[in-house]
Amino acid sequence: MSRFCVFVFSLLLCLQVQAAALLASVDRTRLNAGETLELTLQTQDLTQFGKPDLSPLQADFEVQGTRQVNSLNNLGDPSVAGTRWIITLLPRQTGSVEIPALQLGELRSEPISLQILAEQAASENHGPVFVDASLDQPEVYVQAQAVLTLSIYHSVPLYDDSSLSPLQIDNARVEPLGESRTFEKVIDGVRHGVIEMRYAIYPQNSGDLTIPALTFSATAAQNDAEQELNAPRVGKQVRVSSTPLVLTVNPIPAAYPANAPWLPTSNLTLEEHWSPDPDQQQVQIGDSLTRTVILQTEGLSSAQLPPLPATEVKGLRRYPDQPQLRNQVNDRGLLGVREEREALVPTHSGRLELPAQEVFWWNTREDHLEHSSLPARSLQIQDNPALSADKPVSSDPLGVDTRALWPWQLSTLVLALTTVLGFALWWRARSQPAVLRAAQAGPSPRTLLDDLKRACQANDPQATRQALDAWARQQPETLADMAARFVPLSDALDGLNGALYSETGQYWQGDELWRAIGTIPAAEQIQPTTSDNGSLPPLYPK
Repeated sequence: MSRFCVFVFSLLLCLQVQAAALLASVDRTRLNAGETLELTLQTQDLTQFGKPDLSPLQADFEVQGTRQVNSLNNLGDPSVAGTRWIITLLPRQTGSVEIPALQLGELRSEPISLQILAEQAASENHGPVFVDASLDQPEVYVQAQAVLTLSIYHSVPLYDDSSLSPLQIDNARVEPLGESRTFEKVIDGVRHGVIEMRYAIYPQNSGDLTIPALTFSATAAQNDAEQELNAPRVGKQVRVSSTPLVLTVNPIPAAYPANAPWLPTSNLTLEEHWSPDPDQQQVQIGDSLTRTVILQTEGLSSAQLPPLPATEVKGLRRYPDQPQLRNQVNDRGLLGVREEREALVPTHSGRLELPAQEVFWWNTREDHLEHSSLPARSLQIQDNPALSADKPVSSDPLGVDTRALWPWQLSTLVLALTTVLGFALWWRARSQPAVLRAAQAGPSPRTLLDDLKRACQANDPQATRQALDAWARQQPETLADMAARFVPLSDALDGLNGALYSETGQYWQGDELWRAIGTIPAAEQIQPTTSDNGSLPPLYPK
């Protein structure tokens, strides 16, 4: 009872420490001068009262508004319980700006770094609603990412009936970068609401790529103070379009290797993880090692990432899983991630050498060829006594060194002993019944074979492996020797191992293994006789 109380107290203490934190986040970390951003402060500590101290923000930001949102605890999602403060900030300067740590009682948030870009020259003759389209770079390589930012500015209120024409470009793949964002920006002393949308564009051919104009339509509300509250909407229909853009697309550089997949990216990382770590744990024959390799690129989607070279090593069987592909959105566009996982099972002892894995890529930021690699690795595999059958040790019953005997003396001794032994057995058999039931110290081969049959018919890979090991110990040769001279058994064992060391074990069928066990030929090239119908006799006839 005391241990349970200590556990509950520790759990409550951990939850209290996790809740006693002031988390700070922003809707974006890169913005232009004159644009606002939203800072969110959140705590799950319901015992905290009051408001955060925002005075440290006054030096670099103008606080334009603060609203508080309280969320009650619920059984569906207890993590949303707590209090949030959403603060609208307008940076006072450009360059690198830091949101300092803020304090609420004894709670303190972490600082956040921002990048404020210099304000671009304002266009002339702007109306109350206009659209601005811009590219993050004027030229890219083929299949590389270009980020299109579409900003809709409005200095008048808009109804919620707005619409935007879809972005469709021939010979290019378009991916939206998250949901649209809203903020405010002051242009020529006039405050504008901004609706911002971003797209990742991947040109498929070199040359000039034209990005068409996009049309935005909405109803601008009239600022009529005399309009009744429940009166129909009165406003002016607004329809504006962006300016078409031209993107220069360069071909693949001649310096890029011809046999390597084309990967134009600003940054690429390649890393691997092992479970268990072969450097920290001894590995034996039959053990399963899980190797996870993660390829991550900036500016490419996960669909563009090629498969990594397979680990083909003699003495090492691999059971790969399906690759995991995912995309993440950040301020610079897409972040593509490809994760490959495989189970490696050693079949031989000794040192196994895993080759290095190398990936070539073109650095679009510095415009030159680079490569990332995983170093070669050596695995020291030990013998596994559990997978080897006990071998009888030969001994001389007479205690005589037989190597000193002449061949004819040895043959005479063997003949005499067998004659005497045969006569003794015949004399003893005369006084014994015709059938003598022998007591067994352990399960009979027939019982073990029945257990193996039931496990195979149940399609249970774990129970089948245990029953197969128990049956193999009763055989005159090891399971590996039987698989080496009988190909169907080797194939069936590969399927069983694949079910044990991968995520597809629930789909394994044991019929193939049971058929292979029932048709194993006898050792030493002695083929069993067939019955009249051409089928092999069972291993243990009734």
